[in-house]
Amino acid sequence: MRHLPLALRAAFTALAATALTAGVLASGGAAQAEKNELNHHPVSFPVKEKAANRARPTRSKPLVYGGGVNGIGVTTGHEKVYVIFWGSQWGTSGTDAGGYTTLSGDANGMGPRLQAMIKGLGTNNELWSGVMTQYCEGVAKGATSCPAGSARVAYPTGGALAGVWVDPSAAAPSNATARQIGDEAVKAAAHFGNTTAAANRNAQYFIVSPSGTHPDGFNTPNGTFCAWHDYTGDPYVGSPSAYGDIAFTNAPYVTDMGSSCGQNYVNPGTAGTLDGVTMVMGHEYSEVVTDQNPAGGWTDSAGAENADKCSWIGTGGAGGSQNVAFATGSFAMQGTWSNDTNGCLISHAIQQ
Repeated sequence: MRHLPLALRAAFTALAATALTAGVLASGGAAQAEKNELNHHPVSFPVKEKAANRARPTRSKPLVYGGGVNGIGVTTGHEKVYVIFWGSQWGTSGTDAGGYTTLSGDANGMGPRLQAMIKGLGTNNELWSGVMTQYCEGVAKGATSCPAGSARVAYPTGGALAGVWVDPSAAAPSNATARQIGDEAVKAAAHFGNTTAAANRNAQYFIVSPSGTHPDGFNTPNGTFCAWHDYTGDPYVGSPSAYGDIAFTNAPYVTDMGSSCGQNYVNPGTAGTLDGVTMVMGHEYSEVVTDQNPAGGWTDSAGAENADKCSWIGTGGAGGSQNVAFATGSFAMQGTWSNDTNGCLISHAIQQ
């Protein structure tokens, strides 16, 4: 999900209330999560995003191309995802048997799970990523489909994890602002040597905050969302960048919100403790590649992005949340919107 103006947030809140009253969501945790996502931004990550809330009223509306922002609509080159563990609160770092960075301050193991999911994208012939490849840029504003030869979202062949950085230079703020999160994304770009607009054209940065913090109001009464994405040039963020526009995700420690952010949404018991991590972050990843500089990419007439339209709609079937097998493991993932079938899908043939 991306940020929404206050007026739109209010509208989504009203929609959520109507949907909940009608009994659209059966799970209290899912309902809260969806409400959370709707309120925060119009389209960018409803981790438990807005599943039923937003999905219902916009289900029949296709995504349309926004014309691009600063010449950027979607991610057209091989996706490069950088994971940043922000703050000294993460403690000491190490490496596990899978080669993933571990942290003593990561009690629930969010870090390795997130890394494994991103590294697994585009492997094992997975077709969850195929859904996004139907979207493109370079078409007319308002277009609802992409002709042959369009510059489409790339399939992340061989994985999307491009780098991991633990930044312990200072404690992450207890209540980081959007500007501070964006500034950390700029700092990360410099750390990885991505110091040109070209280097960041197909990159995105997950700014992962430690447990107990509240980035942009996460896990507070006035900030009930699970995650969101944006870019440094958005006035809401306002982070100066000499490296071009930088796409990033505000990735809180989602397990701090338990079932309200997806815990056990797909899998029971300990197997589902980190369901929300991969559902929420997969949700944000898919929205960045289809709407890299919101809202210049693909959104519907209500402002919902591809994953917003399919969050919290249940499990299984053609488009519900379910486990998807990558080469790096099996992960709970959320379905995303497919214009060419007018519905939510968990898999789709690759369009390139």
